[in-house]
Amino acid sequence: MGVQVSPSILSADFARLADECQRVAGAADWLHVDVMDNHFVPNLTLGLPVVESLLAAVTTPVDCHLMIEDPDRWAPAYAEAGAGSVTFHVEAATAPITLARDIRRAGARAGMGLRPATPVDAYADLLPEIDMLLVMTVEPGFGGQRFLDVVVPKIRRARELAKGRDLDLWIQVDGGVSAETIEVCADAGADVFVAGSAVYGADDPAAAVRSLAAQAERATASSWWCTGS
Repeated sequence: MGVQVSPSILSADFARLADECQRVAGAADWLHVDVMDNHFVPNLTLGLPVVESLLAAVTTPVDCHLMIEDPDRWAPAYAEAGAGSVTFHVEAATAPITLARDIRRAGARAGMGLRPATPVDAYADLLPEIDMLLVMTVEPGFGGQRFLDVVVPKIRRARELAKGRDLDLWIQVDGGVSAETIEVCADAGADVFVAGSAVYGADDPAAAVRSLAAQAERATASSWWCTGS
């Protein structure tokens, strides 16, 4: 799988979610749904009932990013509901390996998220248990934040670890991803890009998705991790 773009509906009009999702249909690889509980992060968005309704209304695969406490208890239900990918934060999980296996068993890809200050090397042994590693490029909780370039070396390190173990691991970045930042992320090693404001702040969200994907593909083609340099 090559470059993938996952528009974040956190930046969409919540009163018209199904319509907003249709605006990127055919261009987006995923719909990124941020679930926040006002405990793990200082914001409250939506939960399983809304996700279930959304899944019934869209055809684009749904990528659920759970910024919640006790994901060990709650995350598998999102997979059981039909989400194609479910990401939990390792900082909140009690038994991340068991949780990743439960998510996979329920039929979804298992993702593990890291806050900007959480080192990837500490969780290197968990990487074979997951399908995607989410490297947050802002502090989780709110959309529209500025990209933290200090996280770029961690993206590269994550890709080094994946290549060193010959893992088919997607590396996702989320936060401040835009035309100005997507290429540096792709060059560092990311291949799944969550973009909120850069997509839904555009006059034509689908065209914005295609433009971001084209930028990422160009950067990836000459990157160290694809060329072997």
